[in-house]
Amino acid sequence: MAGGDPINYKTQEQIKSYLRKFIEKLLSETKGDDKKVSHDSTANKATLKPFHAAVLPAPLRGISELERKFSTRLGSTFEQCALFIARQYHRDARRNHKISAQVSKEAIDAIDAQVRNFERMATKGQRLAFADMVNSVLAAGASSATQFLEATADIYILTHNGNELFFEIKSPQPNKGQCLEVTQRLLRIHLIKGKPRPEVQAYFALPYNPYGHSREDYQWNYAKNYAPFADAVLIGAEFWNLIGGEGTYEALLAIYEEVGREFEQKILQTFGIRSSS
Repeated sequence: MAGGDPINYKTQEQIKSYLRKFIEKLLSETKGDDKKVSHDSTANKATLKPFHAAVLPAPLRGISELERKFSTRLGSTFEQCALFIARQYHRDARRNHKISAQVSKEAIDAIDAQVRNFERMATKGQRLAFADMVNSVLAAGASSATQFLEATADIYILTHNGNELFFEIKSPQPNKGQCLEVTQRLLRIHLIKGKPRPEVQAYFALPYNPYGHSREDYQWNYAKNYAPFADAVLIGAEFWNLIGGEGTYEALLAIYEEVGREFEQKILQTFGIRSSS
């Protein structure tokens, strides 16, 4: 895609059509709600929500109820947009992709042991390399006793050179339990596939960075401490540019902004707010 838009015209139109239908549906569901809204002066302004800001008109930001509704619902659009982009770039891409296999019971137990050890070390401020965790689980797979194991990836990608990528997509501010659960899921994917990194690459993807533009800006301690942060966590542009190409994150955000502008007046009217323009 050198010299061109990282998201081609066909994919742009797919994303725009999807987002338009999403917003129309959200507004239709909102019509029965109480339209009396008030600003919440205590709303957290410290974190960035770039996709949310792209769609929600400025007069409605800071209204806690609407912020929550749009933030929660908008989060569901990331998987579908990732799928559209991945299909542009790769041999195959699927959403909610299930994989399964008969695997060693010892290896399943090893996953649980690795996650407990990971949590214990993280609590002490120590780190355990994710690749070492994967290798330990695979090494425990010699038992003749097997058990059925299944895992589902939010997004699965088969690249043109045959590599397999698996993504678990979560809010950029996950709690401790979610972080440990995703770590367990990533290990299960490696066990089911029977392959270490980089032959199989399973990631914990955070669609945007609430604290800035670089990995160094990210401040959410649960993800930094209780997920394989350095090895298997992708934040914002790292995620979008991996499934697409350089500049994919910015191009996708521009699409959200374009659709947001299309619906600005309709969104304001839905909530009985007159535009200042």
